[in-house]
Amino acid sequence: MMKDKLRLYILENFLFTDDQSELKDDDSFMDQGIMDSTGILELIFFIEDEFSVKVENEEMIPENLDSVNRVVNFINKKQ
Repeated sequence: MMKDKLRLYILENFLFTDDQSELKDDDSFMDQGIMDSTGILELIFFIEDEFSVKVENEEMIPENLDSVNRVVNFINKKQ
């Protein structure tokens, strides 16, 4: 499932754990200090590779990319 794959990627690559309780689906990546701007770019590369979705420059905004739920909704709209 897309959300599970996304959560696992974030947990392993940014929080360095596989403990699912460390990340809530609505946690803001930026506000919680999970990712900085470089991390967001890494996330975009992952989204593009894993889900075959092109993220345009104007789509690189918190409304699309700043939580698990926001990313899932964004990908669903793009697919």
